[in-house]
This record gives sequence, structure tokens and C-alpha cells, in this order.
Amino acid sequence: MSTTIEPKRTTRVQTDSRRFHTLTGVQVLGTGAFAPLNVVRNEDLSELGFDPDWIIQRTGIHERRHALRDEVTSDLAFNAAILCLEAADVSVRDLDLILVGTVTPDRPMPSTACILQQKLGANAPAFDINAACSGFVYTLATGAQFVKTGHSKRVLVVGADVMSRIINPADKKTYPLFGDGAGAVLLGAGSDEQGFLSYMLGADGEGAGLLCVPAGGSEEPPTTTAIEAERQFMQMDGRAVFKWAIRTVSDAVRETLQHAGKSIKDVDSLILHQANIRIIDAVVDELGFDSRKVVINLEQYGNTSAGSIPLALAEADQQGRINRGDLVLMCGFGAGLTWGTALLRW
Repeated sequence: MSTTIEPKRTTRVQTDSRRFHTLTGVQVLGTGAFAPLNVVRNEDLSELGFDPDWIIQRTGIHERRHALRDEVTSDLAFNAAILCLEAADVSVRDLDLILVGTVTPDRPMPSTACILQQKLGANAPAFDINAACSGFVYTLATGAQFVKTGHSKRVLVVGADVMSRIINPADKKTYPLFGDGAGAVLLGAGSDEQGFLSYMLGADGEGAGLLCVPAGGSEEPPTTTAIEAERQFMQMDGRAVFKWAIRTVSDAVRETLQHAGKSIKDVDSLILHQANIRIIDAVVDELGFDSRKVVINLEQYGNTSAGSIPLALAEADQQGRINRGDLVLMCGFGAGLTWGTALLRW
């Protein structure tokens, strides 16, 4: 008999010092990003009854990308991966592991990572990680473990989502927020000064009901009844998630820096999950962070879930905003509820 998860709305998420770790000896060898060519502007959504000005004022988003009908998550991941491998000057044959963070897999089975492996023509183990908007940080930390232990020399880490497939066009508060995109990094062995000076992963399943897709799994299969009730679409308590995100991100960032013995001023680039400009601004203001060091591209792409941070990271890298030796601070947060923060020496 299934049990409905009731979200916990008022308890403040507590970070735990035991969850903070250091993992050096790993470096980023290359980055790549890809978004569908189909641009959907706020003005385009006015035909569906959306107010373009409201979208900008409440989210900071001006446009987003939507995959074409024949484009799927593995296609976005493939294009980002190819660009990443080209930037690193590494052959597909040299990949030892492929990891994909996604909440919108091509199919329930097999993993999108396996489909990506086939499209790349690689010969490497592959698996997915589902941590929603925290998916890239979770996947990056997982890939780094394989490099650090010597199990893998070259690990392809991809964050990719086609959110337009799971958002209800009739949901006026949610539909304009999300877009589709992918980003990839290639990990390899680095010096003792490179890698994660501090990172942490967190989860609070009591908030699962705040941001979820009710139908489509073993608890509620995609029956005709479920689809008629539109339960195959994502549901979000926006206000509760907004408040939780600001509290959690601010605390996680502070404690991640404290664990590394660093301050806000030491950070060269801050890349937060591109969910909402109001969340980003609130966190930056609360932390007293230099806004010139904050990487923001959500006005072009919206919230691409697991694709959010790696897409912004790759663009910043390609623009020359990130250089060897820089300290890059990343923080993802979203459904689960999950969050992940990493201070990376580039």
C-alpha cells in the first residue's frame, strides 16, 4: 500500500559539519554546453495567457530554449559532451566512465547515460544520477571519487534536462520558469592543490512533496486517470521552495567556505543554480558577495534543472572568466529536497 509523502514546510534544514569533505587531486580538463536552437521568448508565451512583464519581474527570465519534438535529453547531452571533449582534446575512446545527472531521462529504462554512451560510440560504464536541480553537483562529486581512487582516468560528467516535457502549459506560475539545456565537464587527475577544497551534499526527504512529479513511477503508474488529472506534470509549492532555497543556500555556502578556511572575498566565481534571479540576488546580498563575480545566464535559458550549473560553468569558461588556479563556488538546490555545494580549485 503506497504512502503519500507530506511535505515538511516549516522546519529549517540544518547542515551537518560531518558532511563537509575535501577531495583534491582532481581537475576539470574541459567543458561544453548546449541548448536547443528553438528560442521561446516571454512574448511568445503571451499567446498562452502569460504576462511577459510579470515573468521578468518575478524571475528575471527573458527567454528559454525548448527542445524540438524529435530532440531528447540524450541529444542535448551528446552535443554538450562532444564540445567538452573537443575543448579537452580527448578522444571518446579514452573515456573510462560516463555519468549523467538528469530528472528527465529519455526513458525510464535504460539510463540516459547508456544511451549517451551508444551515441558517442564510447566503451565505458555509464549510469544516471537523479538529484533534480542539484543533479550536477551530485554527479560531479561522484565522478571525482572515481578519479581520486584511480578507478577512472577520464570521467565525463553531464547535467542535462528537457524540462519542457514535464511542465504543465496551463500552470501559470511554473511553466515560464523552465527551459531545456545541458552542460558537460571532463574530469581527470590533477595536482594536490586542484579539486574540491570543500564540498557537501544534503537531502531532506520530508520536503519531497514541495517539488515533485506525482505520477509515472511505481507509486502511481501513468494510467489514463492519472494523465487526465495531469499528474504526469511537475508540481511545485513555489513560495515554500523559494524560502527554503534562500535559507539553505546561504548557510551551505558559508559553511562550505568555513570548512575550506576561505572567505567570500577569496572566491573568483560564484555559480548558483539558475532558478530565479530573486533567489540569486537574495543570497548574494545576504552573503555580501561581489556581484561582478556572480555568473548568471538564466535570462537566456531559464531553469534547466541539472543542466543549469554546467551550462553556466561552460559559458563562463569559454568567455575566459575562469582561469587555472581560480576558486569556483557552485551550489545546486531543488527537488528531493536536495542541495549540494562545492568549492573547486580550477
